[in-house]
Amino acid sequence: MADDTKKKAVSDIHHKIARIQQEMEDTIATFEQKHDRIIYIDEDVTAGRKEQSVAYLDSNYVGPHTFRESSYSDEPNEAESSAKTEPKSMEDFPESSRPPVVEAIHAEIDKVVVGYDDVIDDLLTVMLAGGHIILEGYPGIAKTTLAKAFTHVLGISYNRIQFTPDMLPQDVTGHYYFNQKDVVFEVRRGPIFTNLLLADEINRGTPKAQSAFLEAMQEKQVTIEGTTFPIPSPFMVIATVNPLETEGVYAIPIAQADRFTFKLIMGYVDDEQELDVLRLKASEPIERMNKLNVIDTSELFEAFNDVYVDDDILTYIHGILKATRNSPLLSIGASPRAGVHLLNASKAKACLEGRSYVIPDDVQYVAWRALPHRLVPSPETSTEDVSMTKVIDTLLSSVSVPLKE
Repeated sequence: MADDTKKKAVSDIHHKIARIQQEMEDTIATFEQKHDRIIYIDEDVTAGRKEQSVAYLDSNYVGPHTFRESSYSDEPNEAESSAKTEPKSMEDFPESSRPPVVEAIHAEIDKVVVGYDDVIDDLLTVMLAGGHIILEGYPGIAKTTLAKAFTHVLGISYNRIQFTPDMLPQDVTGHYYFNQKDVVFEVRRGPIFTNLLLADEINRGTPKAQSAFLEAMQEKQVTIEGTTFPIPSPFMVIATVNPLETEGVYAIPIAQADRFTFKLIMGYVDDEQELDVLRLKASEPIERMNKLNVIDTSELFEAFNDVYVDDDILTYIHGILKATRNSPLLSIGASPRAGVHLLNASKAKACLEGRSYVIPDDVQYVAWRALPHRLVPSPETSTEDVSMTKVIDTLLSSVSVPLKE
């Protein structure tokens, strides 16, 4: 009796799927006729589910949406094989579901920082990708508060360095000192030995002091007077830049900026959010940070390692790199390291969106954050005052988006 009930339920599900698939086929046909666009459906079986990506292709690439069916069997089914798929209008396509852990992190940080949800996503993206961030913004917009809240919620260690013109590399990495009591030289480790290091106003430090980060950022180790020490994992540098100062500051060299995965611009929040900031401070101005809950992110790192990258996506990333090097708008294009950062950040973005594979939208999202600080405009571009936004838009438009037949 139980088997009969189960078979009937499975049969009902298959018939329901077939009906929805037929409606989808009709919708696609209508949409193609009305908008003169090509639509394809790419089916991929992943982790026991049927994943179907629907993309639209015209002169402006829109990008895929993903939906999942509630049940899937590898065994062929007559109703399933005779039809296509899904909703009644293009707006009905469900988005990929974000992992609960990502929503939990946002909910905790929102207790102390208002707005900047996109920056929180980018911090998570770079943390998963094993990279570093340049954070540019006006004073007093919660750059430091956001970094502290981020480390509190992730349960990782945090140190902060305030850069000044007289800072030395030893102030960052550490040094040996003579212990008179034990009559031995001992190492005093600097603030770089942490999971997240906030290099506040890094452009106030001299190039010599800024260079103290390079080995740690690239090789995850620090050398102090000939002895090499590993640093904790994960390790991320958030270097803040104050755009207001023009005297007594040192711009980050292009070769050093290339080691940062993203450069983010933090502006002011809108009027309603700024009122929320004042309400937040008026209601409980003290100790709110220490009350944040720690969220276990181990499953996020595991999911990141399992993200699949198709060879077409790798070709797409390589095409973007080539476009930057061949563009007449630029004197210097993106390095191979930039390609690796694009790849890892795209995997992290896919992971945060709840997908086990990378799509072109992930690469495009990452490119806007990973390329501008690495590229050097040509003299003509600088003379004509062409913005880097226009340059990136032109580059991405020149590279064909990979689409499976």
